[in-house]
Formats: sequence, structure tokens, C-alpha cells
Amino acid sequence: MTAHLVADPDATGAAIFPARPEWLALSAALADEVPVIADREDLLVTIAPGAGGGAPACFYPARAVIEVDGDHLGVDPATVDPANLSDRARYPVAWGLLTHECAHAKHSVWQLPDDVPAAVADAAMLLEESRMEAAHVRRRPDDRHWLRASATNLVLADFAGAPTMTRADASRAAALVLARVDGGVLTAAETAPVADVVEDILGPDTLTELRALWQESLDTADDDADTMVDLGRRWCKAVGTDADGETPDPGTPGEPEPAGESSLPSPLSEAIGRTLAKVARAVADEAPPEDPAAAAAAAKAAEKVASDAAEATARAVFSSHPRSGYGSTTITGTRKPTTAERTAARTLARALSTAGMRERVAVKSTSPIPPGRLRMRGALAADAQRAAGAVPTAEPFTRTTRLTVPTPPLRLGIACDVSGSMRHLRGPVASTAWILAHAGHQSAVPAETAAVIFGVHVRPITRPGTVPAEVTEFDADDDWESVAVAVDSLDGALGLSRPGAAQLLVIVSDGHFSGDERPAGQKRVDRLRASGCGVLWLTSSPWDEPLEGVTVHRLNDPTATATAIGRAATNALKAAVR
Repeated sequence: MTAHLVADPDATGAAIFPARPEWLALSAALADEVPVIADREDLLVTIAPGAGGGAPACFYPARAVIEVDGDHLGVDPATVDPANLSDRARYPVAWGLLTHECAHAKHSVWQLPDDVPAAVADAAMLLEESRMEAAHVRRRPDDRHWLRASATNLVLADFAGAPTMTRADASRAAALVLARVDGGVLTAAETAPVADVVEDILGPDTLTELRALWQESLDTADDDADTMVDLGRRWCKAVGTDADGETPDPGTPGEPEPAGESSLPSPLSEAIGRTLAKVARAVADEAPPEDPAAAAAAAKAAEKVASDAAEATARAVFSSHPRSGYGSTTITGTRKPTTAERTAARTLARALSTAGMRERVAVKSTSPIPPGRLRMRGALAADAQRAAGAVPTAEPFTRTTRLTVPTPPLRLGIACDVSGSMRHLRGPVASTAWILAHAGHQSAVPAETAAVIFGVHVRPITRPGTVPAEVTEFDADDDWESVAVAVDSLDGALGLSRPGAAQLLVIVSDGHFSGDERPAGQKRVDRLRASGCGVLWLTSSPWDEPLEGVTVHRLNDPTATATAIGRAATNALKAAVR
């Protein structure tokens, strides 16, 4: 029988009277937390030095009481705040012990029949350890960390003494250590030392048979006592233990060493020690589960920092005047739009208007008075209420109102790479920026667009909220690509990371970035995609290297740039409408 689950329904445990009031306060605080962990409202908790019934922790089903030995807390109980999830990392073992007993309280609901032999009961309860932990981890995956933190204390407590090279101790180690691997708490690499020694003692065939039994127990329901008892009987048969717990065939491998022959730890004991040391080191290196509230607050703060930085970048980029004639990232001048460009702008405006159309939504409402359609059931209910002397609450008149749902706005930003390898796309991109700015102005859909070029610097070629009279042209001979600044400037100017609109970022580039620009750009793109902004990457060569996670479109004809971006904008708007 395991030391920390008392199967006797009449067991009441020892009364623990903490010497310091801090233990009483901590016990009450832990009792406030266990309903969430154990999914039960009736549990009490006592934590104090010496609690646990001789084990690190113990659960008494008859009293619905969990006891935890305060010696495993490791910190001053007056400083413990279990309601703060981040505080639990200071005392992982104690919290793991509490979590383990909560798992018993939730999942160990089957009871041993009175006529079950002691050896069978012991085997069934050994299998219960991994079974109920596996069930708990399936329900609360983050608690795996805490169960691992307390594994050393729990496993050692379930051995009466130092494990010896007997079949009984080997099978016990298999149930308490190896079964936790299939249960998802420990790993095969951590338990390899125990697996090797257990296999040497029991033999590969017996170990395979035992593994099949504990795997079957992992799929057993919480209230299936018959199956657990049957598994206990089959376990005893596989190990060679009869109902009284005696081991036959004294000459078989795994026979106990004669008393006094050796005072050194057995290989099995050493293997268990190495395994548990591995687990302890791994737990110390693991990050504890995050507090969702703290993680949300940190994410909100990080988003605020990123948003403020993007807005500052946008102010710096869009408040500057285009440079022309010389230097890097050069604006070469402007020209009048062609007839084809004007036609393309009108066509795209109509497409955006159509894509943004929403059907009217029918809303039904009820009323105690006309107008509306009279429902006899409601009228009779109102009459009955008046006859009973009550204030009528029935609303027998219904009417349907059809409301027009506002169309979501469109936010579209274009960033064009102006390194030397992108020279062939400078004309189509300049034309596209002008077309999109005018299409957004002419469309019935609220649309805001902006376009920048990025090389050594970032320069605007169209600005949000303005409709350029002429097409701004630029050169492409830079030897650097400031893609991160370009993305930040468009995000800050258009609010691409803010919800409530159809958002689209278009990057025209071959993706051959220098220095740290690629990871910096990937970080910005990932942030926008996480906020719901679509990212379209236009390439012109099979050797281009777009960032990860973007939608890639290859331009076989550079003059089709406006068409490709317009189609993507229309699809983004349709998706937002739906």
C-alpha cells in the first residue's frame, strides 16, 4: 500500500496542532486553492511539521482532508502566498505534494472490496499512483511540473526501506517509477537507470508483461474498482507473489541478500537515486507554469512598448520630406498618372466597395404594447398575470427590425525594398501605391493606405489620409534593407496591429537582408500576424527568401503588382465582413 493514500474508509489521521499560527493561516490559504486543483469544494488542508501521517503528504478520503508535512515547505510559512501563482515556484516540492493529493481526491474514487488479499490490494494501489497522476495531467497539463517536483519525496516514501535486489522491490520500482513515464510525468531518459536494473532482476518478458498491465491501468476509469483489482491480481501473478505477499522459488534471480552480507546500497537503490537526481535537476532547470494573469499583463505591457515604438517610428518617417536627387533611398521625382492608372484606381474602388457590402441583419424584439405581431401565448400569459393580481411582465408583441451593420475599415500598408536587386519593380510599385491611395479615397469602404520604400533609410511615397495628385517615383540602388523600421512605420501610421479593421501589410522584396534585419523583420511580422493582420509577400524570383508565416505571391509580370495587391486587399475585406 502506498504511504500517502489511506484506503481505509474509517481512517481519520492524527490531529495536528501547529505550534505557530502561521501554519494555521497557511492551511486555510491552501484550502482556498484546492477546489480549483481537485475540482472539489469539500476538501480541508492541514500543513504543519509532522503532518502527513508519517509520509510527505497524505489524503484521508473519509474526512476529505489533505495533510502535508510542513518540513517540505522550505520557506517561512508566514511569507507564503499560494493565491499568487508565481509564488509557488519558491516551494515546488510542497506544492507538488499538495497537487498529488488533490489528484487522489479527484481521481482515486474507486474503493477496495473488503475481501481483497493484501498483496493484491498493494499492487492495485501501486498502479493507482501513475493512473491517477496521468488522469490529473490530462485534466490540468500545467500541473505536470509540480508532480515532477514532488516525485522524489513520493517515490522514496513508498519504499519501506532501501530497495534491494528482490523481485518485489523491482516490481515496486517499475510501478512507481517506470509507469510514470507512460503516465506523462517522467521521461524515459530520466528513468533509464531504473529500467535497466529492473529488467535485469525481473527479465525482459516479465517487465514487458508488467508494462502492459500499467498501460492498461492508465486507461481505467476513476470508479472502476473491478478492473483495478483484477490488474492487481495479474500483477501479483506476473511477479510471482501469492495472495499473502510471499515470493516462491527462493533460488530464482532477485532473491534477497542474506542479512549482514553487505551494507552497501543495492544497484536498484543506486539506480533509483540516480533517476530521482536527474528528475530533480530537470525540474530545477524547467520554467514553472506561468500565471495566466501575469503572462497577460506582461504581454499587454510588451504590446504597449511595441505599439509606442511603432508610433514613434511612424512620426519620424512620415513627418520627413522626401529626399531627391542624391544620397541613399532616393526619391527621384513625381509624374502625372496615366489613363490606365486612373482606370485601375476606379476599378479597384468598385471592387473594394462591393467586397465591403454587408447584408442587413434581422433583429427580433418583444414589447408589451404595439406595434408588432400579436402572439397569443404572450397575450394569455399577460391576462393570467393580471388575473392573479401580479404586474404583467409578458411581452406579447414581436417585431423584426433589419439593421445595416457598419462596414469595417480597410488598413493597407506597402513596403518596397529598394536595394539594387529590386530595381525592376520600382516602376510598378510606384504606380501601385498611387492606385491604392486613390482607390481607397473613391471607395465606399473607409480605407486608409500608406506606402514606404526601405533601404538604408525609410521614405514615404504615399501618406495615410492624403490623396497624392502625382505618382512618386524612386530609385533602387541601396546596399541595406531597413525592413524592421519600414514595418514599424506602417504599423504606427495605420494601426495594423489594432483590431477592428481589415488589416493587410504588403512587402515587396527578395528577402535578401543584411545583418540582423531578417530576425528583426520576422519579429515584427509575427507580431502583426498574431494581431490578425494579413501579410502578403510579393516576389519575382524562385530564389527569393520571404519571411516565415507570410502569404507569398510570385509576380511573373511586374506590371501585375497592382492587380495582385488589389485582389489581396479585396479578399482581406471580404474576410473581415464575414
